[in-house]
Amino acid sequence: MRGATPAGDEFRQRLRHFRTRAGLSQEALSEAAGISVRALADMERGRTLGPQRRTVQALAQALELSADDAARLEQSAALGRPRPRAVAGPAGPNTLALPRDIRDFTARGPALARLLELAAEVGDGEPGGVEPPVSAVSVITGQPGLGKTAFAVHAAYRLAPDFPDGQFALDLRGMDAEPTPPRDALARLLGAMGIADAALPNGLDERAALWRSLLSDRRVLLLLDNAVDEDQVLPLLPGTGSSLTLVTSRNSLAGLGSVHRTDLALLRREEAVELLTRILGPQRVQAEAQAARDLADLCGHLPLAVRIAGQRLLSRPHERLTKLATRLAAEGRRLDGLQAGSLQVRAAFALSYRQLPPDTRTFLRRAALAAGPDFGPETGALLAGLSYDQAVACAEELTDAGLLQSDAVAERYRFHDLLRLYALEQTEAEDGPDVREAALDRTARWMLSRATVAALHYEVHQERSMPAGDPDPETAPVGKSQARAWLEAERAQWLAALHRAHRNAWHREVLDTAEAMHWFSDMTQHWEQWVEVFTCAGDSARALGDRRQEAVHLNYLAWAHNLCAHNPEAALTAADAALVAARDCADGLQEGWALGYGAGALHRQGRVEDAHDRLRESARCLAALDSPESRLAELTMLNTLGNLLRHIGRAAEALEIHRRSEQICRTGIPGRTAELVALYHAVARQQIGNDLVALERWHQAEAPLRQALADFEAAHMPIWAEHARLDLGRALSGTRHPEARQTLLTARDALAALKSPLHIEASAALAALSENGPRPAHAQAIDEAQCSQRENSRS
Repeated sequence: MRGATPAGDEFRQRLRHFRTRAGLSQEALSEAAGISVRALADMERGRTLGPQRRTVQALAQALELSADDAARLEQSAALGRPRPRAVAGPAGPNTLALPRDIRDFTARGPALARLLELAAEVGDGEPGGVEPPVSAVSVITGQPGLGKTAFAVHAAYRLAPDFPDGQFALDLRGMDAEPTPPRDALARLLGAMGIADAALPNGLDERAALWRSLLSDRRVLLLLDNAVDEDQVLPLLPGTGSSLTLVTSRNSLAGLGSVHRTDLALLRREEAVELLTRILGPQRVQAEAQAARDLADLCGHLPLAVRIAGQRLLSRPHERLTKLATRLAAEGRRLDGLQAGSLQVRAAFALSYRQLPPDTRTFLRRAALAAGPDFGPETGALLAGLSYDQAVACAEELTDAGLLQSDAVAERYRFHDLLRLYALEQTEAEDGPDVREAALDRTARWMLSRATVAALHYEVHQERSMPAGDPDPETAPVGKSQARAWLEAERAQWLAALHRAHRNAWHREVLDTAEAMHWFSDMTQHWEQWVEVFTCAGDSARALGDRRQEAVHLNYLAWAHNLCAHNPEAALTAADAALVAARDCADGLQEGWALGYGAGALHRQGRVEDAHDRLRESARCLAALDSPESRLAELTMLNTLGNLLRHIGRAAEALEIHRRSEQICRTGIPGRTAELVALYHAVARQQIGNDLVALERWHQAEAPLRQALADFEAAHMPIWAEHARLDLGRALSGTRHPEARQTLLTARDALAALKSPLHIEASAALAALSENGPRPAHAQAIDEAQCSQRENSRS
């Protein structure tokens, strides 16, 4: 019939007529009907020939059509819906229908919004354009238990109205021992499109070509769940056209090009609690709000674990959340507690674990023995008995499989807490205690050797440019900067190695490492772990019966308690024990140090006179000795003595003592590098600046404090530098210098970040500056004149 309206054109014309009659724009109708503007535009242009019944019903409701008009709109849409082609058998019901969506789906809003945007862009380009539209693909990846399938199914239901020619879902069984071959997957997809078995081509390429041709003029949503690799997925992807394919996989499928990627992350804590709330109901969760937060944390914010905890509690309506939280708090029972019926966190991890090659499985379970929140390839290689390159390859494979999380910058990796527990279970089951202990011993010895050599870069007596003794010289850190970077990155590993050496009675190794760390510890005074280091060393010296080494490391321990852990009581106990040991072995240098560290602890306890007496005794003891070490120790005691005198109101005496220290530094100390003496000089300058502040000689204080700050920053000593910055801020506050506030703010924030209690003093100085307000200009001029007079009288 020459004058008949083509199928699909009638629907297009009627839809536009009804929308115009209602006075609605495409945007307004899109919002009212819950259909994207893109999908609506495709309908009115005739690119979508026959939308699904529920889409038509949504349009009719939004347009407020009468029953007759709604029926006519549905009739015209039905004419344009696809029918099986000649080669197809009976279409029948959709054998690949979408799985059931879950009503309590939670979070993932931004990821879902990006998929909706992608769907709106599918098939861009007008008919007759130069380039045909290309179907879109979104790959959804992430570690086991993140809810990739749940997200994809939920997204598919949200996207369904935009794809009126059908929605199909196929499980590719990527975690099975034999994943679905792409040829078989195509047979199921083509069958769902109405292609009879007898009409199926034999070859993979021919089936893929038929599949692409069928979708080239359709707008279909395809969900390929649980894909194993790129080779399985590629033949199933549509080519040209307006379809969208969602692919979920535990592997990254990095070989798929020109695809949109959705890498799902862990839930935030509040999202995990929200999921619990949707499962259990708000009343039950609100009644035990803290227990709900604890459960979210114990589940590691992993959606599968949170869902299992929620459904377990849902099946036990009288069981309190606190009870389950208490059970999960025990690491050894946590995976046992995270199962509800057939849902098990352990089983989800096991699926991925079984897919791994033998070396990679070994690497995964042994890497779980590493200390700290993350680990590097060196640690993994040592624990697994692999080469460095093999370890890197295993770590990258596990990252692609979603079983490890890689650092954004450094070559470091971390476990999810629950996956680490699973890997430790496999270590126990597959390796046994002997193999595990041997791996830990091997790693500990290597780590101690590397840490000792790295720390020796900071040894003031070190004359070689490269200390000897590294277990792998080819990869050893070169220079102080690299050594510090390694010591910081691997702090948890070498500290665990030191504890293991202490437990195993490797006492000489413990002492060698702790002694090597002595000078490096001065650069990282904000590390509380120095208490652990020197406690182990003191115990090892005692076990060896070496009283001198015991005195040395007890002194180091007193220092750590005083300045790192801010525990003067423990510091005094360690200093007194060091004093006894030093006198037992007649070591004057260690005796002087013990008196000084004890004085510091007494001062912090408010026992000022006792501290003053010990410092005087220490200075006399050290002055009687004739060695470079004793001169350095004397400098420390003089600076400390002056500091104490200033705090008890004797700033003039303090200034005199600190100028004496400065003179020793200017003269130099034979056998000690200029770099080391410069640090002691910086301390003297800092103390001189503080003395001048106490004497209200503000302008004179500024220069030595600025120089001390610059010296500490150049030496990369953050805690020292920020203390000096705080002192400088106080000096600048005395004259209401315009830099005073910013200097104190910077010091406060940095000290807080370093966990130093001095940040409280910085806050107090800021408050005092705010209360006092700006300093009058004439007052500053008077101070400057008085400073000039004092300088003239000195000369």
